[in-house]
Amino acid sequence: MSAAYDQYLVPVVFRPFAEDLTSRAAALHPERILELAAGTGALTSDLLAAAPSAEVTATDLNDAMVALGSVRAPGAVWRQADAQRLPFPGGSFDLVVCQFGVMFFPDRVAAFAEVRRVLVPGGQFLFNTWGPFHTHAFEVALQAGLERAFPAGPPRFIPTVPHGCADPAVVAADLAAAGFTVEHEEELTLQGRASSIADLATGYLTGTPVRVAVEQCGDEQAVHATVIEEMTARLGPGPVTAPMTAYVFRAAA
Repeated sequence: MSAAYDQYLVPVVFRPFAEDLTSRAAALHPERILELAAGTGALTSDLLAAAPSAEVTATDLNDAMVALGSVRAPGAVWRQADAQRLPFPGGSFDLVVCQFGVMFFPDRVAAFAEVRRVLVPGGQFLFNTWGPFHTHAFEVALQAGLERAFPAGPPRFIPTVPHGCADPAVVAADLAAAGFTVEHEEELTLQGRASSIADLATGYLTGTPVRVAVEQCGDEQAVHATVIEEMTARLGPGPVTAPMTAYVFRAAA
């Protein structure tokens, strides 16, 4: 799953926002960076290039992601870690970054409090979250395909989990509850560029937890064909450009 995620989804869906988050991180001139939910290292690689004098530690809960990320971005120190129980002493970092990871934290306030613990006083927490589901054109088309392929009950992972943290007021309240001061909040819409809708569909169907439902359905080939057909009808076969909206937060410990 991590390889499919890296090959098909990272370039289209995550790379544009990684570039944005990197420029914001570099402008803070950090010396010690901790990345949470680093995945396969898309943001990590950019951070290493943009802040070459900084020490970068990249973490993810998933061992497979850590294994692949450590190959992709070997300049960072890679650790398997739970964001709610970080294996670092207090005050270890002056910047913590997280790209599209906070929505996966079971207890966001607890995770945010842990981030604050490992930051120096006044340290910065910089992260993004996906906006409302309807603002992500690729995933709207994907879900329409899943609803056709699973008429009795389509997988709801995409709209409910990645987009499950789409109210900026709730995120800001969680940050405040963990002792952070929100310094900047911004809605950001960027364009994703897919050379092939078939490849992008493959990424979602094999590189995300949607894969489980597809494998259990008994006819993976039919699901793939239906989803690709629906996505192509809505977006075209590719190359295609489509908008994706996120929120960016910067908070001070």
